[in-house]
Amino acid sequence: VQLQASGGGTVQAGGSLRLSCAASGRTFSSYAMGWFRQAPGKEREFVAYITWGGGSTYYADSVKGRFTISRDNAKNTVYLQMNSLKPEDTAVYYCAAKVGGLGPNKIQGYDYWGQGTLVTVSS
Repeated sequence: VQLQASGGGTVQAGGSLRLSCAASGRTFSSYAMGWFRQAPGKEREFVAYITWGGGSTYYADSVKGRFTISRDNAKNTVYLQMNSLKPEDTAVYYCAAKVGGLGPNKIQGYDYWGQGTLVTVSS
């Protein structure tokens, strides 16, 4: 599967953005999906996860209550709604597809990655 993330941009603190990740291929609904981010000079970190059917989600503590992950399998797309953005949310955001294996917050457990989209939150 190929993944294409979009929707990044520059927003003021307290604002909102919605990221999208479009997937190619007919097996998108077979994959659990995750969002990760990487800030300058830092390691890539887990943000959010959603099961293949969308019935369960899981979030990093740092974004819980502010970010919402969702998916539309008919459109082969996963979303990340980001509200109440903070300067520390500034990063390149990546979507990833997972077949199985390691836990949802483990980078090594994801099989396919998108190219990333930059989110900048100004104070």
